[in-house]
Amino acid sequence: MTLALICGKGRLPRIVSDAQNTRPLIAVLRGFEPDGLSADVSFYLEILGTLLNDLKDMGVTQICLCGAIRRPPIDPGRLDAATAPLLPRLQQALTSGDDGALRIVMALFDQSGFDIVSVHELVPDLVPKAGVLTLKTYAPQNATEARLGERTVAAMGARDAGQACVVRGDTVIAREDAAGTDALLSRLARDRSARSGDIFTAPLSTAGDMFGGLLDDASDWLTGGASPTEGGILFKAPKPGQDRRADLPVIGPSTPDGVAAAGLHGIVIEEGGVMVLDRAKTVARCDALGLFLWVREKGL
Repeated sequence: MTLALICGKGRLPRIVSDAQNTRPLIAVLRGFEPDGLSADVSFYLEILGTLLNDLKDMGVTQICLCGAIRRPPIDPGRLDAATAPLLPRLQQALTSGDDGALRIVMALFDQSGFDIVSVHELVPDLVPKAGVLTLKTYAPQNATEARLGERTVAAMGARDAGQACVVRGDTVIAREDAAGTDALLSRLARDRSARSGDIFTAPLSTAGDMFGGLLDDASDWLTGGASPTEGGILFKAPKPGQDRRADLPVIGPSTPDGVAAAGLHGIVIEEGGVMVLDRAKTVARCDALGLFLWVREKGL
């Protein structure tokens, strides 16, 4: 069987390609080129019908969707005859949520006779088994936070609205949106930095109130409480009922830095549902930053 990777941005396509005994055919959506991987075929969404025919002619029987893609607008001037009949479904995909869009695109490949294989079928090591991968482990409070995180991501996923959230104590302080996990963590880091700097930039008329609040916080610290800008977890899991042949959530070596900058204590991912890129580097970075990485069994 001949395998083709239908590629978007990022390092994942290169990781999948390198893991195969025989180099797969690389098909790249223009404008979303992957890192470190040259395209054998480049295409626009407007010529998807032609791509499907070309892949068949090249003997491709299996395809794998991998890499990040943001839905581009349709340019009618690029639309070709082979893709015109698919246009209503492509337009539906572009106006659906992420999961709905992927289901439509995968259906087009399915109906064209291709076998869709998942990234984690091709590279099983990307999805770790349950357990704590780091030197530091989670605390009982983090287990409670993880249960709230699981409920929250399930509710988000039912609306096709993200695969990650941040929980601190009994509060969900942030939810992932279309911008992704890195943007979520960056926002929290900026907010944390701004709050930390408030005491130095506040007018003198409010300084007394702020110092009073800090003294209250100090009593919490002395008794083991957490700073308002510290503690909590990043929780990440697939959407309920998600077709796991595509778009499994991902963390990688840059994730721990974002988590630490946001003042969190660790990362919790669902067993069997989240890929870890460059696992050794990711775990080492967590260890260096004093974070835990817990691969948690669903419903624990």
